[in-house]
Amino acid sequence: MGSLTDPIELRGTHASLVPLSPEHASSLADASRDGELWKLWYTSVPGPDGMDAEIARRLALHTAGSMLPFTVLDASGVPVGMTTCMHIDATHRRLEIGSTWYASRVQRTPLNTECKRMLLAHAFDTLDCIAVEFRTHRLNTPSRRAIERLGAQLDGVLRAHQRLPNGTLRDTAVYSITAGEWPTIRAHLQGLLERPRC
Repeated sequence: MGSLTDPIELRGTHASLVPLSPEHASSLADASRDGELWKLWYTSVPGPDGMDAEIARRLALHTAGSMLPFTVLDASGVPVGMTTCMHIDATHRRLEIGSTWYASRVQRTPLNTECKRMLLAHAFDTLDCIAVEFRTHRLNTPSRRAIERLGAQLDGVLRAHQRLPNGTLRDTAVYSITAGEWPTIRAHLQGLLERPRC
């Protein structure tokens, strides 16, 4: 059982997760231009001009012990997004998988499924977590569908949970997978990855 914030590389067939580094800034800025996701009002994705600051923010949270940030690489080793283990609770061995975004070209491909499988396996099999959370805007339907497709259960909605940059209030949908559910979820995700498209 390791520290919940020890840097690690996770390698798969469709994707790899490597420790986030300032050296990835230029490639991640290119990835964020693919789809212009920072323009979506209901999510928070760094734009090209804000990539250096976002990397610095995530690395500061890692230093503080509350986040384990990754750069997401595609099968060719090209950076295509970011993800994290965040809101890390070492006492109760819980964390959230979040602050995730991908270039448009790799969305709705096996990449996300494999990233989540690797992160969940690390959380439950290596770190001995008791539960893993996922959170998203209540109105972010694509994100909610992706979380539900993993097999996570809806715990509830935190109403008026956060104020967004545009001044609106975010209702946050909270999902989780528990350690007891992980063996079934693991088999489910492996089954998705073995299909022609996932």
